[in-house]
Amino acid sequence: MPHSSVLYWIRNDLRLADNPALTAAIASGQPVIPVFIWSPEEEGNWPPGAATRAWLERSLAALAAAYETCGSRLILRQGSTCDILLSLCDECGADTVVASRRYEPSALRQEADVRDALRESGRSIKVFNGSLLNAPNDVATQMGEPYKVFTPYYNACLKREPLAVPYPAPERIPAPVKWPATETLESLTLTPEHPWVGKMLRHWQIGEAGAQARLAAWVDEPVTGYPVNRDLPGISGTSTLSPYLHFGEISPRQIAHAVRQYPVHRDESVNANESYIRQLYWREFAHHLLYHFPHTPEEPLKELFGRFPWVKNDAYLKRWQRGQTGYPFVDAGMRELWETGWMHNRVRMVVASFLIKDLRIHWREGADWFWDTLFDADLPNNSLGWQWVAGCGADAAPYFRVFNPVTQGMKFDGAGEYVRKWVPELAALPDKYIHCPWELGPIELASHGVTLGNNYPHPMVNHDEARKTALAIYDELKSLGE
Repeated sequence: MPHSSVLYWIRNDLRLADNPALTAAIASGQPVIPVFIWSPEEEGNWPPGAATRAWLERSLAALAAAYETCGSRLILRQGSTCDILLSLCDECGADTVVASRRYEPSALRQEADVRDALRESGRSIKVFNGSLLNAPNDVATQMGEPYKVFTPYYNACLKREPLAVPYPAPERIPAPVKWPATETLESLTLTPEHPWVGKMLRHWQIGEAGAQARLAAWVDEPVTGYPVNRDLPGISGTSTLSPYLHFGEISPRQIAHAVRQYPVHRDESVNANESYIRQLYWREFAHHLLYHFPHTPEEPLKELFGRFPWVKNDAYLKRWQRGQTGYPFVDAGMRELWETGWMHNRVRMVVASFLIKDLRIHWREGADWFWDTLFDADLPNNSLGWQWVAGCGADAAPYFRVFNPVTQGMKFDGAGEYVRKWVPELAALPDKYIHCPWELGPIELASHGVTLGNNYPHPMVNHDEARKTALAIYDELKSLGE
């Protein structure tokens, strides 16, 4: 009979510190066997995208090294989660599995299947919330209903504070006398063969140590100017912690605690700190919505939009994906995404608006592209963001709000640093025309090294005309729904 132990099933919590599930496993007093199971077919309609897979491989490598320093190991398996956990329980004499809870619809189904399988074999699972400040079902209106508007949700969350202090990382993790077999990281074949993978990964330090280094750099200075700088893509005005949150290399509680510990020398520092933490709660709001409205990754929350006459145009979609729309601010964002696996949030709204309202291509096409190319592709945030811009989700921007890619560029990238970085063929243009090169004549454009239709495209559509068409269609659709 094997010695008893506890299985720690690793999901979206690729860290040691502030990890309630790992802490509970160690507190059991039994040897802990950490296991990660690669089972993309259990993710329903949203198996991990290419960027997620590339990051995950390197994050698992970093996590395995961290376990080694604690006298432990990371066991890797692939296949049916239920079958593997039951097999490991038999092999290791484990009666209990501990895990962090995920709240996506497919992940909740997966957990339910595991719970049932373990119960049938006389075992149990204990799950812990380690990825959110508040579980999605812990916050409700006075009527017991889910929130659909962010500000009341945010205020309700603030009433639940203060947040607990984050747990420290364990120094030692009790190991079994005999370890079960593990597969190699290479055998999981996580990283896809894409030409951009190497470029994207050069921009990041992946793993828990990278997350902590990024957090330390963020709270040391940039957070102070966050309320203004967060809208300026040409500078480092945001934390870029979203990929680390996505993989659980850092917890939102660690971030909130660190930001609030920032020395306050000026009144605006307090406002800056809370402005940033408000964005953590926007992420929480996305999870709250998906938990209560699990159809929203595929279907609009506002049913009226299910009848919108979207345009199917693969050629236009491809130009948008590759940053060849002829609108520099849009193209800069799409190229930043292709190069780094991340895009500035202000620009995300503009590129999404352009796809949905200028090209009238279905928001799901954009959500699918982001899902495949973003390192921070959380299903809740991706779904909420696209439905917000489309005007068909909770707390959404009204459909008649159409982002003008020229004026948005002028307002938030007035000197053109962002465009010049990502659309270098336009770098020599004067600031006045960097966001609208077509307003210069051909001779003057050529003097700056630009020939529209040659080394930079003409605008795909006339924004003013596209806006009028989109709004006319929406008005007609709205009248049908009244």
